[in-house]
Parts: sequence; C-alpha cells; structure tokens
Amino acid sequence: MALREFTFRGYTNSQLMQMPMDEFIKLLPARQRRSLLRGLTPEQRALFARIRKAKTSAAKGKKIVIRTHCRDMIILPEMVGLTISVHNGKEFVPIEIIPEMVGKYLGEYAITCGKVTHGAPGLKATRSSMFVPLK
Repeated sequence: MALREFTFRGYTNSQLMQMPMDEFIKLLPARQRRSLLRGLTPEQRALFARIRKAKTSAAKGKKIVIRTHCRDMIILPEMVGLTISVHNGKEFVPIEIIPEMVGKYLGEYAITCGKVTHGAPGLKATRSSMFVPLK
C-alpha cells in the first residue's frame, strides 16, 4: 500500500509552493484569508525574512531553529520542513512544521497553559500541619 500524499484543498505541497500567494490566499479559511489580505505586520515580515534565510541555509545542509514571539503568523507552504520555536509566555516551544499544519496559526501549536498537578502538602502532612512550610 502506497503512502497517501497530503493535499490542502486538492493541491499537494509542491503545487502550493509554486502557486502565487494571491491564489493560495483564496484557498484559506475566511479568518486567515482576511488576515493575509490585510498584509503582514512588521514582526511577521521579519519572521518571514528569517524563514526564507533558513530555507536557503537548509538547502546547504545547515539546520536552523527560528525563535519567535509571533504567534499570529499563519503557517504557509514555504515553512514546511522547518523547526520554529514559538514563545508560549514562559519558554520557546519547538515546532516541526509538517504539511498538515498549513493554514493554521503558529500559536495553535505552542500551548500557553499546562496541566496543574498538585503534590501532597508538606511531607505527608496531617490536617493540622498542612500549611507549615518545609523549611
């Protein structure tokens, strides 16, 4: 059984890469389409420039991880194959961009809130010594 190649709205990733940006934008959902039609912010432009630079160095064999705070950047076909570290408010979360992520936001893959797990208070404390600090 052959592996099925991922398609976005009927187009493969290589077709999306060759497609002009105006045509690609027409394929996106309404929120992403409106965001890109309004233009990129200066932060998004800087990120996009670093992505293009990383793509050229990746062709030479170097692996570059791009760090960014720009969580509202839409994942474009040009980003596929790169590792982008997105800030979640506390740390940078590395994200390996795959074709299935095209059209989504970078921030969707860097979760900002984690699961809270509480430990036992004190050292197996009784009810009376529950709030006594350890040291």
